[in-house]
Amino acid sequence: MTDAVQPKPVVNESSFVTLHYRIRLAESQQVIVSTFEDKPATLSIGAGQLAEGLERCLFGMQAGQRDIFTLPAGSGYGDTNPDLYRPVSKALLSKYAEEGTKFEPGEFVHFPAPDGGQFAGTVVEEREDDILFDFNHPLAGKALTFEVQLIGVL
Repeated sequence: MTDAVQPKPVVNESSFVTLHYRIRLAESQQVIVSTFEDKPATLSIGAGQLAEGLERCLFGMQAGQRDIFTLPAGSGYGDTNPDLYRPVSKALLSKYAEEGTKFEPGEFVHFPAPDGGQFAGTVVEEREDDILFDFNHPLAGKALTFEVQLIGVL
């Protein structure tokens, strides 16, 4: 009597996965993040640990698989939302931002919110009374290359 071979589990909407991954800007191939040189990541699909567009690439993959996905602009981290370009008064920033924080155009900065939370955004421009921030995810609206080596699936 032979034992039946159990099919390998595949990634779905509720999987727990261990993987190496690399995210690059598709246009320049600049590496944004990579776990290949360090410990693999362990993530719960659907928990917001990885962008939904990237998670969808994993669906149907099995442990041991390696693949590279090209995601068109907006597919990985969503489209750029123009409503997330918001001014923040210099008075508010001077009150809540850490002393010495620089607000140079193009810089991605974190600063405390009045309610105790955190703001994170890219400085667009400094104006007379405020600074215009882009509070979209820095990869929103960008075409990406997503390389994955799936190690385990539960």
